[in-house]
Amino acid sequence: MKHQNKEGSASCLTIDPLEHLCLSTPFHRNAFSESFISSLSSKNNNAPSSAKTFVAHDASFLSLLSSDPRVRFLAKDETGNSFAHEAGVWVESLNEVWFTSNLLCHRTTSQAEGLAKMRVDISAVNVSTGEVRKLHIPQVRAGNGACPYGRFVLFCDQGGDIEQPSRLILVDPENPHKAQNLINNFYGRHFNSLNDVIVLPPPHGRHAESVQSSDDIEFREALPKGSTIWFTDPTYGFEQSFRPAPQLPSQVYALDPHTGRIRVVADGFDHPNGIAFGPDGSTCYITDTSHIHGTGRLDPHLQSTIYAFDVVWLGNVQSAGGPSLQNRRVFAFADTGVPDGIKCDVMGNVYAGCGDGIHVWNPYGTLIGRIVLGAADSNLKAGCANFCFIPGGKLVCLSEDRVYLVEGLTVEGALL
Repeated sequence: MKHQNKEGSASCLTIDPLEHLCLSTPFHRNAFSESFISSLSSKNNNAPSSAKTFVAHDASFLSLLSSDPRVRFLAKDETGNSFAHEAGVWVESLNEVWFTSNLLCHRTTSQAEGLAKMRVDISAVNVSTGEVRKLHIPQVRAGNGACPYGRFVLFCDQGGDIEQPSRLILVDPENPHKAQNLINNFYGRHFNSLNDVIVLPPPHGRHAESVQSSDDIEFREALPKGSTIWFTDPTYGFEQSFRPAPQLPSQVYALDPHTGRIRVVADGFDHPNGIAFGPDGSTCYITDTSHIHGTGRLDPHLQSTIYAFDVVWLGNVQSAGGPSLQNRRVFAFADTGVPDGIKCDVMGNVYAGCGDGIHVWNPYGTLIGRIVLGAADSNLKAGCANFCFIPGGKLVCLSEDRVYLVEGLTVEGALL
């Protein structure tokens, strides 16, 4: 693993939406990996430059950038392995971001038989030095999404064969061998392959008391009572041939770790993937990434869509009430690739990892800007699978064979 500090351009390209309503014909681009910027024609000698890292589709995007925003890559796998794919969790105590790889294939000793074994690695990158270290967490076999859980990290384990169910696992960053299985079934039925997870704190006045965590009580007590865990469950594991046939629809779930109550909160998805909440917890955003099938097949007429829901709390503690999602609507459609990982900043803007980097929408669903990550190192087809905010107006972005660091934002992440 090689870490470098190569910087991209600090300048920002501003595009008037009126200028691309009609493009010069003929035009065509790969909707999954080729940035929209490359489709714009030259006009008044002001053709978009591939060196421009930050692209403003609306002037409001400029207010999110300092006078010197920049992108540099922290780490790179020289063999091209997709070592940086999902999760993206800021572990403050270690000054690291933890993440999981894409499915990696390596040959066994039986080369003559052409045998290969699939694996998923878990790694950490130091955000100051760019140094990458492998993490050995035996309980997480096929990690995918993850999120902070108090001082712990909560992983989605996609599972394996019928004896290895998909599950949520809590890990102690100070002692990764100390892990706890939180849930591995829905009333006796296997989850498909859990993909992404996030914790929603209780609304004001509801179960608000805190519970102090320590080594002598269960990990679940690391959160305030009333907090709920939300996770997505697409069928990617079956499509990638390491999970059994689905026993459940592709759905979204909410779990109360203190009471054990688990409920389906949303369905009707093809491949529910990323999930995030607005800064006040009143809006839930869920992505559908069916544009890309688990086999790798691309179908641009399918969803690359972010849906928004109102978060409504029904009933009360005594009546076994809980959170509900209502008023489903289309929030945005990603023009390049799929909106995989998704986060919000404290102002309610919505960020998603897409086929050419990070796209940013305002709270009304208007695309206001994008960060073309590959412009930092002339890797213009670099997308972003997932990312996370870290303090100081920074983003750590996972781009398969590279990890990028975005610096110079004027807003912080909504670290719910």
